[in-house]
Amino acid sequence: MLIEQWGKIMANIKSAKKRIKVAAKKTAKNKKIKNDLKAIMKDFDAAIAAGDVETAEAKRTEAEKQLMKAARKSTISKQSASHHVSHVTKRLNALKEAK
Repeated sequence: MLIEQWGKIMANIKSAKKRIKVAAKKTAKNKKIKNDLKAIMKDFDAAIAAGDVETAEAKRTEAEKQLMKAARKSTISKQSASHHVSHVTKRLNALKEAK
């Protein structure tokens, strides 16, 4: 049961208070993982834009590892992780063919 007090929703039952804390921790953890993924993808995009095949290969490997880790921890879906890995690999292969 939740009670609204001064514009904030306050839990009234002990288990509800705990769920609020647990949800906040999970949200923070998932947010960090997603932000890290975005940073890795930006690094990969920069390597592709620069035409640096070696750096792009390293970033693709790192991106795949982090995407699959996020999927295992249910931060993102397995299908989404596979889609991103496929997209990154296609872009890397296109860069290799262009060189």
